[in-house]
Amino acid sequence: MDLGLTDRVFLVTTGSTGLGSATAQFLVEAGARVVFSCQDTEQLIPAVDQLGGRENAVGLAADLRDPATPERLTAAAVARFGHLDGCLIGTEAISSGPVTDAGQDHWRDSFEAAVLGPIRVAKAAATTMASLPGPVPSDNGSIVFELSPSARSVVAGEAVANTLYRGLTSAVIDLADSLGSRGIRVNGVIPGRMAVAHHGSDSKRSASAERVRIRNEAEIPLGRYGEPEEFGAVAAFLLSPLSSYVTGSLITVDGGSGRWN
Repeated sequence: MDLGLTDRVFLVTTGSTGLGSATAQFLVEAGARVVFSCQDTEQLIPAVDQLGGRENAVGLAADLRDPATPERLTAAAVARFGHLDGCLIGTEAISSGPVTDAGQDHWRDSFEAAVLGPIRVAKAAATTMASLPGPVPSDNGSIVFELSPSARSVVAGEAVANTLYRGLTSAVIDLADSLGSRGIRVNGVIPGRMAVAHHGSDSKRSASAERVRIRNEAEIPLGRYGEPEEFGAVAAFLLSPLSSYVTGSLITVDGGSGRWN
């Protein structure tokens, strides 16, 4: 199926690994161009190479907590590819724990990384997209937030993530309402348990991780972890013109295990 992504340009934050990387790969294979960010400078060149080189992708070292990051990313997209059509906004993992263990500095730092930073990117991207229409002028862009299971239901021992991602979910809905009149759609995708490669050499640790996985998979209706590519396909659809009447939605990619509460 043609998603209509040829020659479109997207930002992908935290796009060098994991779900962001899988989405960037899907977009490029569908004919799009990508500007991605990550915090680890050593990941930039390999990630660009994996996406087919500078013809397809530009990588920037950036931290979402830095207020200058959104303008750097949007300016890079316009400078390199001429326009911007959408973005997938993911965040670095938030270390959490119970409320009693989280200090004020941790709360502030996590809020900058998981809420304020992503909102800044969304606002900057929306301004750029509205002023520089892409290949289809009547379709002024799509913003997709990569959320967390904490956005859907309370995860034990994850007080900071539970609080912040619930707040970010509300912001997604508000942004959809605010930007709809400008032709910009805003949605969120909530992943469930996703398969990741185990790189450790400790056989006992590997065996323990495998036991945990088997136990977790028994609780998933589809009976398995999801693949990052499966998340990427859903995110790419929401970024594409095929989802032109989808906005303000929170979509789970979790094998059926999600239960809202």
